[in-house]
Amino acid sequence: MTTTIQPAFDGAERLPLPPRDTWTAAQAEAAKELVAGPRGGVIGPFKPLMYSPNLMARVQKTGEYLRYNTGLDKRLTELAILIVAHHWGQPVEWNIHYPIALQAGVKQADADAIAAGSAPQTLDAEQTLVYEFCRQVLTNKAVDDNCYAAVRAAFGEKGIVDLTSLCGYYSLLAMVMNVARTPE
Repeated sequence: MTTTIQPAFDGAERLPLPPRDTWTAAQAEAAKELVAGPRGGVIGPFKPLMYSPNLMARVQKTGEYLRYNTGLDKRLTELAILIVAHHWGQPVEWNIHYPIALQAGVKQADADAIAAGSAPQTLDAEQTLVYEFCRQVLTNKAVDDNCYAAVRAAFGEKGIVDLTSLCGYYSLLAMVMNVARTPE
């Protein structure tokens, strides 16, 4: 059974996917590029982002890198995504990434603890670093020296930049969907 999180919003969707027959050339091109990539469709945050197709094209390329090409283990990137989704109360990202995280090796008990707002109890050493780093970035807007040094030792400077950017990217998507009240 999928554990869910409560949305940070209620009410009617504000920015639904524009009807295809109303798309501008820029929207059609942005959608075509998105569909041709690993996502395969205009889904989740890309529905409201279609109202700014040039931004969407750039954002989705950043996300493609951060989700698929950082070099961080997939279970670590998916754990980070769950942490951000919970922080923002973002059910779309949560529902997309919860099963992916479990498939990637995040334990269900840990994912469920995050959903409940509790600290996971069975994370391995690398996951613990990611959890603490993301928690500090989202809560404190920075990380302390000990956390920084530990993450740097484990993942290098590139890992620090990519993990920070993962938090920022999924925060951006969460904010867009929360403002747009994107239901799925």
